[in-house]
Order: sequence, then structure tokens, then C-alpha cells
Amino acid sequence: MPEKLKELLDNKWFWIFILLMFAAVLAGRVTRCARNGGKTTYTNTARNHWSKLLLVMDHIEGNYVDSISYGKLTDDAISAVLQSLDPHSVYLPPVDLEKAEESLVGNFSGIGIEFNVPNDTAVVVNVIPGGPSQRAGLMSGDRIVKIDGRNVAGVQFPQDSLMKLLRGPKDSKVCVSIKRSGEKDLLPFDITRGVIPVHSLDAAIMLTPTLGYIKLSTFSITTYKEFMMAALKLKERGMTSLLLDLRENPGGYLDQAYRLANEFLEKGDMVVYMQGRKRPREEFRATGRGMLKDIKLYVAIDENSASSSEIVAGAIQDNDRGTIIGRRSFGKGLVQEPVYFSDSSGLRLTVARYYTPSGRCIQKPYSEDYNYDILERYQRGEMHSADSIKVNDSLKYTTVHGNTVYGGGGIIPDVFIPIDTTGVTDFLVKVNRRSLQMKFSSLFADMHRAELQAITTIDELEDLYREQDLGRQFLIYAASEGVRALPGEWEQSGNIIVLQIEGLIGRYSSMNEDAFYPYILKTDSLAEKVKKLESEL
Repeated sequence: MPEKLKELLDNKWFWIFILLMFAAVLAGRVTRCARNGGKTTYTNTARNHWSKLLLVMDHIEGNYVDSISYGKLTDDAISAVLQSLDPHSVYLPPVDLEKAEESLVGNFSGIGIEFNVPNDTAVVVNVIPGGPSQRAGLMSGDRIVKIDGRNVAGVQFPQDSLMKLLRGPKDSKVCVSIKRSGEKDLLPFDITRGVIPVHSLDAAIMLTPTLGYIKLSTFSITTYKEFMMAALKLKERGMTSLLLDLRENPGGYLDQAYRLANEFLEKGDMVVYMQGRKRPREEFRATGRGMLKDIKLYVAIDENSASSSEIVAGAIQDNDRGTIIGRRSFGKGLVQEPVYFSDSSGLRLTVARYYTPSGRCIQKPYSEDYNYDILERYQRGEMHSADSIKVNDSLKYTTVHGNTVYGGGGIIPDVFIPIDTTGVTDFLVKVNRRSLQMKFSSLFADMHRAELQAITTIDELEDLYREQDLGRQFLIYAASEGVRALPGEWEQSGNIIVLQIEGLIGRYSSMNEDAFYPYILKTDSLAEKVKKLESEL
């Protein structure tokens, strides 16, 4: 076989080009090539621009001055193509795809702990019951010093790198050396990694004897199941009204949003419908078999509530089933379909738009400033005043009961709640920037470890706090860190800081998040507004 021919046959770009040209011929898409003044000019039909891309790649392969990384070149080209389509069509290399899948599938392989890094050292906040770390003997309050012999404490070790070291294939082993209060030497633990569930439900508590509160962080494959288990338990405890908190929830699986909304709606009520250039209209209607149709509903949203969160909020608003409260949502009305490749990379390609029951698409306009839209809302005052919200009168729609709603830019709430700046002082800002509440809470938990682990109710936690003057202790600690309150600042900010500390300390108890949110929500103007609305009935 001639050497030139062998080189040609070994060239992967040649075969890609041949395959593409073969497909083009079958589709009647022929590229014409003409010689002009010693130069070769490729004239493409309107339907055959893909061939031009392959010709460019082939030219780079044959003539580019430097060596070529084919993988990077391919990834960059795919990313550039998708970015030119819309803001949500994306290419995901293998590592990014794994992370994206992990957050939605609902599990990953690791050692089963939750930790904070309050002072350049990872502190175990919670050991997941039944997980690998609990079986190995790790405890809340342990400080991670080494992982497989590598020092990760006091060296400004990146938190994402720390997580990579702790995670790994199922049944693989990792040695974690920890510093435990009362122990002089480091304690090594050989831990066999296992599958760890990722929960999308952050909290499920009663705010009043009749008002329940459920917060969802995402719509993963387990969201509906988690939500229903929590909602039915709250119902048994006397819940007749529910605050469903979807703030900061970026969305996820559409089917989970549908199933959740279905629990509140009557048979035949539209939840959402989808339609695209290559996707016929597909409607999703309520079955009427929901178990929460008798529950009064409030749905909290903000500028970071997107996608499936907006589907739920839109379904509730357009059917006049509940009260949407908060600030205007993100405005993502596009549906992505996953595409997987054999090298473990993949695409998220936009294939349709979704529409709320009234017929509105809440997708905000594409623009060069798309990613800075939230900042623009701040700058024009929308976070502080509902009057600053831009609406498009040409995108006006009507709910079931005749109320006016708007498309083209997120879900506008029925009850607007501005960003709460009450109690904000320079002292509070400095404390937050340096995470002093978290650091103080960790130190306090070290000194009261046994008491906290024995606590099982909020009343018991309150008994512990009554024995302490947390405000005074914190001021002393903050001063030791070089942060002092000016006259009047503690009077303005002290209550907020103490509630934050009480919630953070509560996380170190056996109650975990159930001891965090009852305190944090006392500083939440939206939750307080809902409680006020309920009390006025």
C-alpha cells in the first residue's frame, strides 16, 4: 500500500469527512469546489455548512504550525457551536457531566459526611447515619487533618479538591486522619467508600401549629418521594397550610416538578405544556388524585428560582391554587434533552420551550448581558421595589380566575418581598465576610459536644442556650479576631447574629438541619410575612 494512501487512511479527520460527505450526498446536499486564481474556494449550499467545519478541521490537520490537541479542539468547537444557540444548550466534558448527573440522580460514592471549613480546617458537622464514616467511627466535630497521608489542614487547601480526595469509586478505601477534642494524637480511620444519597429536601418543619415549611434545593430524581414523605408527616402533625420554599432552587427533572404540582391540583388542571420546532405540543395535566388538595399553599421564589421551580410556581399561579410570594424568578423557559457520547461526555440541547397553563413562556430574552441580568435587577432597584419590575404588556395572559400575569421574564410573585436590610450594619458585614459566626459555633460545639449529641428537641436546645450568654461570648470572640462593634451596631445586628449562631450550633446536635432552620427562619422576612398572613385569617 502506498505510504501516502496509508497516511490518509490512518487519518481520523479523513474518515469523519468521508462519512459526513456520504450523508450529505444521501440528503442531496452537495458541496461545490471551484479553482480560482490558484486558490481553492469552497462554495456551500445553505443546508451544508457542516461540511465547511470539517474542511476547516482538515486544513488545520494538514497545515497548522503547531502540534494539535484533538480532544481540546473538538471540545472547544462543540462548546462554541452550542453557545451560539441559546444560553442553556451546553457541552459537558466527562468530569462536568459526572458532576451534573450526580446532583440530579441523587447519589454519589463517598464516605458520608457533611463538613464546614470555618478556619482553614474541615470540621465534620454531620455524619450520615448508616454511612461509611459512621461505621468507621467518625464523629461530629472531628477535624480532618490528613487524607491518605496528605496534609489538608491549615494550608488553605481548596474545598473542591478536598471533596475530590474524599470521593472515589464504590468499595475503594481512603485513610482519613482526624484531630478529635480531648485526644492528643491524630486518629487514623480507614474508610471504605460507599454510595451516599444526595437529598434535595433541606428542611421540613412546623413554623406554627398549623403552618408547615418545606425547602427544596433542587429537583432531583428523588425530590417527589422526599417531598411527599415530609409533607404527609407534617400533615399528621396538624399542617393545614404549607410554605413551599423554592428560593435558590435552580430546577432539575421536569417529571418531578409535574408530580409535585399534581398533588395540589384538580383533575384536568393544566400543569405545563411543551413545544418545539421538532417537538409537537405535549401537555401535562393533573390527575386529580393528589393528597394535598386540601392544603393552603404559599410558594416562595426569588431571582435564583429557575426551570422546574418556575414550572411549579407557574402551575400554582395560573390555576389560582395558591399564593406566590417573594421576588421575580430567574426566567428559564427552555427544555434541555440529554445526549450522551461513548467517551462519557454529553450535551444538554434545548429542544423545546415550556409554557405555563395560561400559555405564557417565561423565558427571559437572550442578550449579551444574559448572565448579568440579576445584577441589573439590583441596579435598577427591582430587589427593593415591585414597581421597578419590567413587564411587557404584549405578553399579558390571564389565569383561571381572570388575574393578569406576564410572560417573557420569569414568574412575578403575587406578594412581593424585598431584600431585607433590617439590622444590617458594617459590623454584621465584617462578621459575615470572615464567617465568624461559623467559627464561633464550631468552637462552642467543641466545648459542649456531649450535651449537643444528647439533644433531640428544640426545647432541649433552648435550655442549653438559656444557660449561655451567646451574645456576650461572641462579642469577646469577635474582638479577639479584630472585629469590634461600634456604638449602636450590636443593638441593630445582635439579634440576627445570635439567631444565626443558635442555628449553626444546632447543626452539631443530633437534630442536624431540623435544629438549624427554626432559628434561621426567624430572621427571614418572607417566612415572617407568611406567618402574619396566616394569623390574619
